[in-house]
Amino acid sequence: MAINTIDAVFKGGMNFTVGVNGHTIEIDTDELSGGENKGTRPKILMLVSLAGCTGLDVVGILKKMHVNFSDFSINVEGHLTDSIPTTYHKVIVHYSIKVSKEDEPKVLKAVKLSEEKYCGVTKMFKAFADVSSDITYL
Repeated sequence: MAINTIDAVFKGGMNFTVGVNGHTIEIDTDELSGGENKGTRPKILMLVSLAGCTGLDVVGILKKMHVNFSDFSINVEGHLTDSIPTTYHKVIVHYSIKVSKEDEPKVLKAVKLSEEKYCGVTKMFKAFADVSSDITYL
């Protein structure tokens, strides 16, 4: 069984520097919350993880299908509850990609495979939020 670990080091104020596999992420809050806006907020990093997970899946699947594509991007909307603590209750993943018309069904298949089979982050989100998606073909 694999284990993921990170190291978060408090740097003062509300700032943490997080070591992740040799990379560094800064986490902080805005000034109104006592921080100095030196890094991103923890909750939004969850959306980053979702985009990264499904994005890597889709690219890998499309490459295996020999689909030529360009201008691929993912926008993720995370809708927060009004109650404290705020949590994501609705998440919408917007895929945008340029492919030939005949390859559009393959893109749809790649997205569905990611969402339903391969992306563990999507599976985790579905445990607590309504997750949906759409694809815009350029």
